[in-house]
Amino acid sequence: MDRTAIVSGGKAFTNVSQVFQSNTLFCLVKDFIETLKVRNSPILKSLAFFRDGAEYTIQSIIDVMYLLNLHTIEEILQSELFGIRKIDIHPESFAVFVESLYNYWRTKHRFLIQHQPYPYSDDNQIALDYMLFRQSDDLKKLIMEIYRRIMFHLTHKPFKVLHHLPGGIQVGFMVDRFKFPKENRLPNSSLYEVPFIWKTFYEPPVIFYTRSNKRVGVFPVKEGKEMLSRFNLNPGKWYGFPIWVGKLLMMIYIYQDYLYLGAGLMNLFEIAHPDVFLNQKPDGSVLFGLDSSIFEEDEMHGFVNYEEGSYFGFLPNVAHIDYFGYMKKMTLTVHNLIQMDRGNLPIHGALAKITLSNGVNATFMLIGDSGAGKSETLEAINKLDPSITAEVEIVIDDMGSLHIDEKDRVYAEGTEVGAFVRLDDLQPGYAYQAMDRSIFINPNIVNARVIVPFSNYPDVITQTPVDYLFYINNYEEVDESHPILSFIDDIDQAYQVFSKGARMAKGTTDEKGLTYSYFANPFGAVQKKEKHEKIARVFFQKMKAQKVQFGVLRTRLGIEGYEQEGPLEAAKLIVELIQKRRLIDS
Repeated sequence: MDRTAIVSGGKAFTNVSQVFQSNTLFCLVKDFIETLKVRNSPILKSLAFFRDGAEYTIQSIIDVMYLLNLHTIEEILQSELFGIRKIDIHPESFAVFVESLYNYWRTKHRFLIQHQPYPYSDDNQIALDYMLFRQSDDLKKLIMEIYRRIMFHLTHKPFKVLHHLPGGIQVGFMVDRFKFPKENRLPNSSLYEVPFIWKTFYEPPVIFYTRSNKRVGVFPVKEGKEMLSRFNLNPGKWYGFPIWVGKLLMMIYIYQDYLYLGAGLMNLFEIAHPDVFLNQKPDGSVLFGLDSSIFEEDEMHGFVNYEEGSYFGFLPNVAHIDYFGYMKKMTLTVHNLIQMDRGNLPIHGALAKITLSNGVNATFMLIGDSGAGKSETLEAINKLDPSITAEVEIVIDDMGSLHIDEKDRVYAEGTEVGAFVRLDDLQPGYAYQAMDRSIFINPNIVNARVIVPFSNYPDVITQTPVDYLFYINNYEEVDESHPILSFIDDIDQAYQVFSKGARMAKGTTDEKGLTYSYFANPFGAVQKKEKHEKIARVFFQKMKAQKVQFGVLRTRLGIEGYEQEGPLEAAKLIVELIQKRRLIDS
């Protein structure tokens, strides 16, 4: 069944006929009945009147609901004045069908797509923003009013408690078809015929459910495979999402069944505007939802190809990769490969500038694979006594890169303006404090996730020096031989710890137990290990010369019972380090 519902924007939603005459409602009723048939649901008994052999007359069901929006069930049953023959339905049973249909609609990923020429005037953009908000609000009210009137006309019982359920769209996109200069185009012309998103609107709470809840495997990296000639994007079913991944311009193409991925991208990365992406080639591209027949066996979880002087991430339209982690990590894998080609060191970790209330600050880079406790430790700092900690400025939440400036100094840059984190590992209530800005994915199952913005793009791409570089150890108990923090003075020993990449898997991928991943970075580093190793040793030596302190920070996040306490104790130790830094400086 189609999990995505798309509503066309550009008009005011004020008339019930717009709903009942829409193809969206017809497809919704048809899909819902097919779902009921698969489950052999008893709700089907309420539709016996509409059954014609093995099928159901969808339009007749919609016609009756339209009449019920205007008249009571008794008026309809007792008269033939409404253009159809007398009907034979049981009011209470049909009410169950309508209620279930409404709930089924709310399980869909619901999008409003408005085709609108991009206005280069800021004032015109603001006016269009208001129009998009109004359309969303009008549609929500219209659907809710129709639902309540039908239910009242069936049951004659007004609702005792009114729940203002989010029955409208979840995300709105403004899109336009742009003319790309010939000098910036690749051989596949269909890449430039799809509509491109230039504005995104969210109607919170935004909740999406996917067919998978974890990422599996490592993306193979290939070179010279001719993929661009093997597909053509249908401009009516594909959308382009131009984004900044750090300072890299990337173009993400998404098949309509996975539009929620685009919604997530807009909450995780900075959107790039047409005045940029029309005038330069993207540094890299990702395509999600291509026909699986063009993929080989080892590519069915996605792969990267170097073609036409650029990296492309390709992911097939298959159920087992229907998960935001595939989109995010593929995008970051392409980013990392580009950075290595430019002599920079991609980092799978977090970076934060932490300032105490007395003004003393330090910058910490925490390196570790998924589930190690990077984000959780930094978030826990905000839970400490506010009289001690003034500000935690997140520069990198998951992936970034190290660079060398013209004075031979190492600095870091981030990639994301948001975070894609596990709900289970956050401090209680953290995600819900930002519910109005968050996107929740599978909130009621294992590895539930939230995508929440946390920083401004200029801060993320600012050149940030590093004071401390810690490897995050989430699997060792803390004792006399294994304190919360162990400093490492020997650069070769530090390199061995970081390159070994040990961690206790937390169920965010297909791995279980104690695992090892080269530099905790299966997103480009392990695929180009020889190149990465040469770059990494150069950066480690330069950081050592610049008095960066190396160490192992034990979060115990992978040990049962320490999911909250472990990161909190690690956070306290980080603050203590900054306090000691003040004493040393003074």
